[in-house]
Amino acid sequence: MGSSARLFPRALRVPTRQNDLNALVLRNKIMWARYRSASTSTFGLRDSSLVHHQGYIDGKWVDAEDGKKFSVTNPATSEELGQVADLGLDQTKQAIEAASKAFKTWGKTTAKERHDKLMKFYQLMKEHHEDLSRLITLENGKPLKEAKGENEYSSSFLEWFAEEAVRTYGEVIPCSFATTRNVVIKQPVGVVSILTPWNFPSAMITRKLGAALAAGCTAVIKPPAETPYTCLALADLATRAGIPAGVVNIVPTHSNISDVGRELCENPIVKKISFTGSTPVAKLLYKYAASTLKKMSIEAGGNAPFIVFDDADIDAAVEGALACKFRHTGQTCVCANRIYVQSSVYADFASKLAEKVAAFRVGNGFDDETTHGPLIHEKAIEKVQKHIDDAVSRGAQLIHGGKRLEGAGSFFAPTILAEVPSDADVCREETFGPLAALVRFETEDEVIKLANDTSVGLAGYFFSRDIGRVWRVAEALEVGMVGTNTGAISQAVIPFGGVKESGLGREGSSHGIEEYMNVKYIAFGGL
Repeated sequence: MGSSARLFPRALRVPTRQNDLNALVLRNKIMWARYRSASTSTFGLRDSSLVHHQGYIDGKWVDAEDGKKFSVTNPATSEELGQVADLGLDQTKQAIEAASKAFKTWGKTTAKERHDKLMKFYQLMKEHHEDLSRLITLENGKPLKEAKGENEYSSSFLEWFAEEAVRTYGEVIPCSFATTRNVVIKQPVGVVSILTPWNFPSAMITRKLGAALAAGCTAVIKPPAETPYTCLALADLATRAGIPAGVVNIVPTHSNISDVGRELCENPIVKKISFTGSTPVAKLLYKYAASTLKKMSIEAGGNAPFIVFDDADIDAAVEGALACKFRHTGQTCVCANRIYVQSSVYADFASKLAEKVAAFRVGNGFDDETTHGPLIHEKAIEKVQKHIDDAVSRGAQLIHGGKRLEGAGSFFAPTILAEVPSDADVCREETFGPLAALVRFETEDEVIKLANDTSVGLAGYFFSRDIGRVWRVAEALEVGMVGTNTGAISQAVIPFGGVKESGLGREGSSHGIEEYMNVKYIAFGGL
């Protein structure tokens, strides 16, 4: 059925009495005007009501109390998309209080009720797939095809956690006393603070919010200043899905990030924090949260090793590296950051990778030929260039790319460096950009040591057709997630998270909802 047929119900399109005709014609004209206006708005959305420039507290769209706003730009064009309310400390407290009030009722809803609301939310995300994907590309820059993939991934968390809501089983534990029964139940922790990054403006919200709502928690979300519009659109859809006022609150901010972030961690009403971002910021928030011993989930920095052994399928390894390293122009926390290639296959892998990367088309995400979009801002460009310059100064060879692309927008050429020394900055720090650093190695023991020589441990990848090696290396890598003969690991059904300084807890899977629940033991005596 066409979009106009969905927009106009049959009752409006077909008059039942002649004297209704004039009214119907007028109503249809009004609806067509709205439809065309939505299709040609600044954001180009069919449903322009998904675009919000205000915060969202207790079911109301609100401006900053001091009237301040911050600008959001399209990284592909450097043009302003709009200005969003720059909320501060007092409104953050109001949002927390609204969530606390709403928890009194939302926390007592049945699992089936929460399931139904989340499934409605999920369906609305599917229905508005095109608009939500377009928002992601506008404010984040990733190609529209990739943005559509994110929206699918994002909505899958709502579907998954809707189903998990009705499976938060308790336990009956056999007791050594004849007159006592031991029962364990699970209850929502309460108000949750959610702090998300810009690289996945939709999926990083639903992965946390879906679990929180399914468990019976209420939430206050601080979206990133670079990409607030997607989060605000999701809040709109949550309301349309019937999720009550105060259950979901959004506090966009730019100039007050420090105060807002601290309040979300230190406020005693908040019982749980979920954060995705850099390790330094994670440590700071962890320090704040310690003042009240809150539960905390952290998905912090990564520095993923990608290992190609000499018994690997080289063509498959190249495809895995392309998917893993260059997804979203290298701006993902599970990107391959250090690519270790065994000497005997080094030249073959490097040449095949360079050939594939040379076929990339960097540009605006709305162009059909674009395979890779811009970096998010100037600081991201500076970091990539810094890592390239440092590696070259240490003897690395530039075999493709290596520079910023001219013109508007923050575009950087996909880059490959060969013969990168293991002490280069790119091997010590997460680049978060389109830089593939190839490091030569000789033995399995050597590369395991190199791969684990980092303070973080989010994801790791390797390619080998030796089943013994597959088990040995998978168990030896000090990371929370391993991709064996694949560069794609993210799914709603898997436990996402890391070890060491990459964070605490797990998101997604059946483990994800546990992070938002307290376990309570009840002893029934006198039986």
